[in-house]
Amino acid sequence: MSPCLTQSAQSFKSIPEKAMLKQAQKGFTLIELMIVVAIIGILAAIAIPAYQDYTVRAKVTEGLSIASGFKTQVAENAANGLPLDGNMPGFAATRNVSAIVASQANGEITITYTAPSGNGTLILAPRDGANALAGTATDSTIPTNAMVWNCNSVASSKAGTKGTLLAKYSPAECRS
Repeated sequence: MSPCLTQSAQSFKSIPEKAMLKQAQKGFTLIELMIVVAIIGILAAIAIPAYQDYTVRAKVTEGLSIASGFKTQVAENAANGLPLDGNMPGFAATRNVSAIVASQANGEITITYTAPSGNGTLILAPRDGANALAGTATDSTIPTNAMVWNCNSVASSKAGTKGTLLAKYSPAECRS
């Protein structure tokens, strides 16, 4: 046989061997799959609690949205020298907010949340400049400065009564 034929026969012989090697290398090894599962597990362990906190924070915004009508009424009552808790809009408890009440003495609005929504309170404290509003059952002092609202959670350092809602569930303006 000629050397050319011998090389051709050997090269034909090696093609099926190469094909078998390629077939043997398809897929993932068990260790590679275990690494991927471990990475997914670590990411899930971090993401699930963060997502749960996010959903509670979203529920907290419902109370702040409902309380906007109360804020308007307290500001109007204060501007007219009327009782701070007078003529409040109607409120029916929701799945996330169990109560919203305005204080007669200082106009602070207390938003009470249900257990799935953080199980605490946020206090919206109106201020006449740096001072608290003052009211009675029959009237209130008319503010002389622009009215400012402080939103207070348990960790808030702003003036007014502190709420009991955990800071991690509170909007950013209610934490500091």
